Amino acid sequence: MSGSDNPYSGSFGNQMTATTSFGGALEPAAAAGSYITDTTTANFAKDVIEESRKQPVLVDFWAPWCGPCKQLTPVLEKVVNEAKGRVRLVKMNIDDHPSIAGQLGIQSIPAVIAFVNGRPADGFMGAVPESQIQQFIDRIAGPAGADEAAEIEAVVAEAAELLAAGNINEAAQLYGAVMQADPENAKALAGMAECMIAANQHQRAREILTELPEELAKDAGIQAVLMKLEQIEEARKLGDPVALERELAANPDDHEARIKLAKIRNVEGRRDEAADHLLLIMRKDRAFDDDGARRQLLQFFEVWGFKDPATVAARRKLSAMLFS
Repeated sequence: MSGSDNPYSGSFGNQMTATTSFGGALEPAAAAGSYITDTTTANFAKDVIEESRKQPVLVDFWAPWCGPCKQLTPVLEKVVNEAKGRVRLVKMNIDDHPSIAGQLGIQSIPAVIAFVNGRPADGFMGAVPESQIQQFIDRIAGPAGADEAAEIEAVVAEAAELLAAGNINEAAQLYGAVMQADPENAKALAGMAECMIAANQHQRAREILTELPEELAKDAGIQAVLMKLEQIEEARKLGDPVALERELAANPDDHEARIKLAKIRNVEGRRDEAADHLLLIMRKDRAFDDDGARRQLLQFFEVWGFKDPATVAARRKLSAMLFS
């Protein structure tokens, strides 16, 4: 899905303005060359030692008169820029600043030393080919894509927290950015649909979950959102909850009315109340609708999720009822 044809585009104000460069936690992507700096003896501790505690830093020891240095530099810079923040490159001219190279025992250049957590971790010498530089960075920083995948997962988790707190626009902003970077991210798709449901845009929520690839459509999170949409549509047809409450006040054993009220309370977000109505039916008449109250409660659990507080509380009550 491109930004121009995404059905969720524009639904929540400016959420789609978030950058999708996951080298920097949804901050604007660094400009070319910003992963590369020069350093001095005085600044070495700050530029290399301290920085390497945040991410690997490659130090390129070179000199203007060094022919192999001139061969290595453009290739090294190219690979570092393509790594998009997985490592940083710090260049040190040993003619102007010879002491650090001497302390490290460097006797020939070009020499590239990788610092990790404040200490030298690995290195190479000479004008090596591009493929070897890429392998070196993978060895130091991990395979390409690993950091991005972890960061996307963290952003999705943050979006879920925002949605749970009622910050729909901010959650949608993050989900939208993830979907631009990874259009088939099931958690982001389900999360964006949940944002639309919270904003009463049920049809648009359904649209982004239809016509998905077969395997993606089978995802449990996406299936749960589709089931939630079905529950909402069903609840709209069940009548006035105030009238149902009057019916139950007159006849507490009207189990059909109680199941309808439970379904309505569920889509209103009153999950504990919805569960209690179904549990009450189970206590009074397990045979009603062929144990329909229990089956309905299990459907609620599928949508609410295993760790939802309402699920945990209702499962505890259900277990006590079934096994006491």
